Amino acid sequence: MREISAEQITKTVKKLCIEANCRLPQDIKCSIEQSLESEPFDTAKGILSKIIENYNIAENEYKPICQDTGAACVFINIGQDVHVIGNLTEAINEGVRQGYKDGFLRKSMVKDPLHRENTKDNTPAMIYYDIVEGDKIDITLAPKGFGSENMSRIKMLKPSDGVEGVIDFVLQTVELAGSNPCPPIVVGVGIGGTFDKCAYLAKKALTRSADSENPNPYYGELEKTLLEKINKLGIGPQGFGGKTTALAVNIETMPTHIAGLPVAVNINCHVTRHVREVI
Repeated sequence: MREISAEQITKTVKKLCIEANCRLPQDIKCSIEQSLESEPFDTAKGILSKIIENYNIAENEYKPICQDTGAACVFINIGQDVHVIGNLTEAINEGVRQGYKDGFLRKSMVKDPLHRENTKDNTPAMIYYDIVEGDKIDITLAPKGFGSENMSRIKMLKPSDGVEGVIDFVLQTVELAGSNPCPPIVVGVGIGGTFDKCAYLAKKALTRSADSENPNPYYGELEKTLLEKINKLGIGPQGFGGKTTALAVNIETMPTHIAGLPVAVNINCHVTRHVREVI
């Protein structure tokens, strides 16, 4: 049994909070730069150029890419042969607390959804635990801004709606979102499970690399189909028109009940932040 201290987890989470907010992942940068090369509309090209300028300044000066430094979403795979010395949840939240304070990142969390008093340290984190084989802890931190989060939707389709129903719902969701999520966007799609599991799949899909593909060939092709259809909507960068509405569509699936076909769409802006470290 390998032992890992809560202090080590706190230190790692703190570092990841700052890094995720100041450095856009390479996969997203490459997607934006490739979109600029293929974008035929001058206004769209200009906006993409400004987006590139912005993330370069953020990285060089180690400042937040976006003023919305997001809710701290933490996906954590815990090896079953690991023993954490201390409280794991408290360790993660302490890392978020320190990271947002020392990184001068905006604190956006409120204690109660209706009374709206700010927690002043961006906690609590949204933590998703998964027990896996091994003796390591795999942490992915993905700050999630709410300009895009607010555009997300879930629908309990009927099995008879089939793949066309899924496609129609995803396209409808992106079209309704319009310019609100600061396109070009990354679209996470969850299919299957239950009401809550489906939403989790869509959120987790956003942590995948933008240049990755679902290992199931059927869903890999569906990702390509959806991306092509979304980019034909003409929303374009920041909603001013163009062929670059989405950078990627990532689909995650799981088994579901015979009577249901849950589908969730979790949209992320072009600042699709995710950073990973294995302890």
